Amino acid sequence: MRTDLRISWEIPATPPGLAGRLERFMGPGKTRSESAVETVGLIGCALLLAAGLWESGAAREWTAGQLVVVALAGLDLIGGVLTNATNAAKRWYHRADRGARRARLVFVSAHLLHLAAVGLYVLSGDLAWTASNAVLLLGGAAAVEFAPVHLRRPVSMAVLMAAVLVNLFWLPVPTALAWFAPLFFLKLLVCHLVPEAPLERSRNA
Repeated sequence: MRTDLRISWEIPATPPGLAGRLERFMGPGKTRSESAVETVGLIGCALLLAAGLWESGAAREWTAGQLVVVALAGLDLIGGVLTNATNAAKRWYHRADRGARRARLVFVSAHLLHLAAVGLYVLSGDLAWTASNAVLLLGGAAAVEFAPVHLRRPVSMAVLMAAVLVNLFWLPVPTALAWFAPLFFLKLLVCHLVPEAPLERSRNA
């Protein structure tokens, strides 16, 4: 038994109104250290993505609208991977509430808009890419969400790898967008859907 660690599922109260809704969306009770890692990670990875896009030359070939869509998608996915991996998000999205499963699946389904924006606008109407990734997303989400709880982590890893491999070999995109599928499925199928225990250092350790 680990005496230096403890699991805390306690969700702190949130303020009313817009501030409370935003806090619940991000995960109530986020610590300063979690926020610091999110901020540094987001800035660092966003700069790497921007540098890679510039180096690839794609940033000079896309229209202003396409560039905006790619930039917003990149920021959302990088930030989403980090946010959904925090204890605060795990406590909130995997709380003991009848509506929690529905909320998780609605959250995942809302990201079909990301696929539509990239596939139909940035990739100039690539229906095969858009539809195939939609099937991979919804099928993978169902596989993770309805797996026995002790198997959800390995199931999520299996569907993540399958989705990435399908994209690499059968749904190729320009090199400048090769990051999209790995980050997209990592955020949703692993970081968001896997109910990991919110671990903290024991106060007595």
